[in-house]
Amino acid sequence: MSIIITVSNQKGGVGKTTTSAALASGLSLTGQKVLGIDLDPQGNLGFCLGAGMDNHDTILDVLKGTVPVQQAILKTEYGDLLVSDITLSNNGLENIQTRREYILKNAIQPVIHNYDYIIIDTPPALNLLTVNAYSVSDFLIIPMASDILSLVGLAQLKETIETVRDTYNPGLNVLGILLTRYNPRTLLSRDVLEMAEQLASQIHSRVFETKIRSGVAVAEAPAHGESIFSYNPRSSAVQDYLAFLDEIAPEIHLKEVTDNG
Repeated sequence: MSIIITVSNQKGGVGKTTTSAALASGLSLTGQKVLGIDLDPQGNLGFCLGAGMDNHDTILDVLKGTVPVQQAILKTEYGDLLVSDITLSNNGLENIQTRREYILKNAIQPVIHNYDYIIIDTPPALNLLTVNAYSVSDFLIIPMASDILSLVGLAQLKETIETVRDTYNPGLNVLGILLTRYNPRTLLSRDVLEMAEQLASQIHSRVFETKIRSGVAVAEAPAHGESIFSYNPRSSAVQDYLAFLDEIAPEIHLKEVTDNG
């Protein structure tokens, strides 16, 4: 059974897709079988993982049942991928009357045993797609940029997590909040850290010890069709993502051991 990790924040520009791509490519480079699922209509996860811009079956085709999930999976150097595009923003899934919060869970069921990890990148919104991701996931990671605007809407995010836990997926584990664009020398970063710790305590979670610093390599790597780890492994942000993978490894492997036992 796959371990499913969703990366989510309703605010854009916080490093959500970069973190999703880092998880998918980083786990893949360690020999794990990984499926990335892009639920963001911007479709940037595929770009970050080196997928071409050619027309291809998308996750929306899978969710609507017009294409089997096995057919839609795209092979990349950094693992398998279900891509998205702008059509996902007007998906019509809200018109489904029953069990619409489990559309994704049902759609990927045929391949869920084929992977060690499934990484889901969500849209910058708390909509039905996001709820579907939460409903199927074992773990949730919340990236948060170290700026004051990242704190906007956190109460709504907390409410959504609680609703999903109460109604659709009581096993959803908020692994933690990951601070990005972090500079420990600035007062703002330290203030955001303090407020992030308050939110984490309210959702029975934590702020990760690892913080992601800014780095040009993170922005440049997708343009070269490479993962951040192969493009510039010496970048401070890349080193931080490696440290982050090390930090969460015991917890996500513990879940795997428990399932197999």
